[in-house]
Amino acid sequence: MERTIGILGGMGPLASADLFEKIIRVTKADRDQEHLHVVVESNPRIPDRIGAILSGTESPVPEMVRSALRLEAAGAQVMVMACNTAHYFYDDIRPFVHIPFLHMPRETASLLARQGIHRAAVLGTTALVEAGVYNLPFAENNLEIVYPDDYTQSQIMHMIFDGIKAGNLHPDLEDLPQLLHQMKERQGVEAFVLGCTELPILFDCPELRAFSVLDPTLVLARAAVLAAGGQLREEYAL
Repeated sequence: MERTIGILGGMGPLASADLFEKIIRVTKADRDQEHLHVVVESNPRIPDRIGAILSGTESPVPEMVRSALRLEAAGAQVMVMACNTAHYFYDDIRPFVHIPFLHMPRETASLLARQGIHRAAVLGTTALVEAGVYNLPFAENNLEIVYPDDYTQSQIMHMIFDGIKAGNLHPDLEDLPQLLHQMKERQGVEAFVLGCTELPILFDCPELRAFSVLDPTLVLARAAVLAAGGQLREEYAL
């Protein structure tokens, strides 16, 4: 029996669209009617997650809960959240959700372990790094986690906020490729986890395609399709 997927999004809107597109792409379907029913709640009014984590600004939880309840009212039977950093608040939202609610960092760490990866770098917002959103999922799967140094982190934040979130899909990468290469060579990084849902969009460029990356958005899309009773295209099978 197939279930309706609900996307709790708007953090940011383009990342939500990216997750929706990937759900469509990975689904085994030969015609429109064979795709899964997906409901998208793109709510850009959700308060800033980074400010809430780092500076104690307005909590996004009440607005996120309202979005989750709207998804349930619209018929969602499996829920996913299109923001890595927002998973810091997952445990605060979960008690209000009455349907299966997939956890992107846990799905990602589990897949890394199954792939035989032992040491991976997590790239994402400063809030995600400082809050350790991926720390417990990595520890649960006996994985070593590596984070960028302060300068590399500042470059990643620049790409996220002055690039993708600002609508510039092809920002000047400056010295980011070299910095990532140094992490790989000096810190033994086997793979880079794109722990911000804007980063897969950025990494779809020639200068960064050479790096071994894992896209949690794609991981979540595949998990959502399976949880909803759908089938994966052969090239995306887990």
